Amino acid sequence: MMEADLPVDRVRDYLKHMSLQARKNLLAEIERMQMYGETMPGADVLLALLHAEFRGSGETQDRLGNPSRHFFQPIEALFVNRPAERTSPAQISRGSLTPIWEWIGNSLLPTMTRDYSDTIRDALIKGEAPKARVVARDFQSKVLKSLEGTLESDEGIKRARNGLAQYTTSRAAFDDLTKVMAALRVRDALEKLNRALPPKIDDLHGKVLASVRGLLDAFAAEQGSEAVPFALASVARHLEARWQLIRLATSTADGRGAAAIAGSRFAMSITIALDHLDDTRLGLKQALRGDRIQVAKENLADIYEMETAFRDEIGHLETSDWGPKLDGLMAQVAADLDAEFHRLPEGTHHVLASVHRHGHGTLTSLVRRGRDALRGLVSH
Repeated sequence: MMEADLPVDRVRDYLKHMSLQARKNLLAEIERMQMYGETMPGADVLLALLHAEFRGSGETQDRLGNPSRHFFQPIEALFVNRPAERTSPAQISRGSLTPIWEWIGNSLLPTMTRDYSDTIRDALIKGEAPKARVVARDFQSKVLKSLEGTLESDEGIKRARNGLAQYTTSRAAFDDLTKVMAALRVRDALEKLNRALPPKIDDLHGKVLASVRGLLDAFAAEQGSEAVPFALASVARHLEARWQLIRLATSTADGRGAAAIAGSRFAMSITIALDHLDDTRLGLKQALRGDRIQVAKENLADIYEMETAFRDEIGHLETSDWGPKLDGLMAQVAADLDAEFHRLPEGTHHVLASVHRHGHGTLTSLVRRGRDALRGLVSH
């Protein structure tokens, strides 16, 4: 059955038999799926009905509205648009935030959450931003203390997992919950780091690179090495070209080879940069599907720049886990281009084809090589 043929009245009647919270959870789950390119039959019809209901009733789905947005604000540098199952230790999936907030508000600290939401909304309505920050900070401390008490026992961990399961099908949301807790512990240090960093770093090199390394070393000395991935994610947001984050690892390694770089105290920066390449790949795919050719061209150019940097700055890349991951991502880029190129509007192909790979070749050659790479991956 096509989506256009779905019996809307029956769907509407089905939704009426669901609780309000269940309908909110369904809306959040569908939006989470669509955020990551997943589909399900009837999703557009369900979204249209749920959006209309919440708008018409005055109810609003908690899309990180004011209370929750202010709660998560100190650690927002860690948020990424990727499934929780595919996040690194430095990342928290945006898809996990609503389930975590719902669980905190409905199960962990329901009364305190209501009080916090009422108080901070009142402060925001009155334009009292400093008070709102104090209120949010106080509530963060309360949640952190409660989380630490809850997750110190196996029974508490089980309750948290089961509680989150009421709001999302992603089992990895629990991992994001633990990262939220760990990041909140170092929120002050992260804010201090962000204030010390230049607002925008055009070139992470020379004195600027040395200064950033010094700030990270000081952060690690105070907060411990396990918090360094959070600091690296914060630094990445200040970079004009996020691939330059890898220089933190290459500049502190005992050699240029991948094995030496893997031993750097900032080796996680390579993984973070690879994840950024993957995010750009997804942006390219979405731009192609939406016929936003100029955006696709810019994304494609960024992808080539990142690939060149990885291969030029990390010796013997193929001997590390990073090499196969990069090869796989580039093969996916080629597959995405191959799948979408034929359906692009006439007259637009030359725009993408003008983006050269390492200064030579065209889009067609990338697709061909990507197809060969895919065959190689499958055969192994």
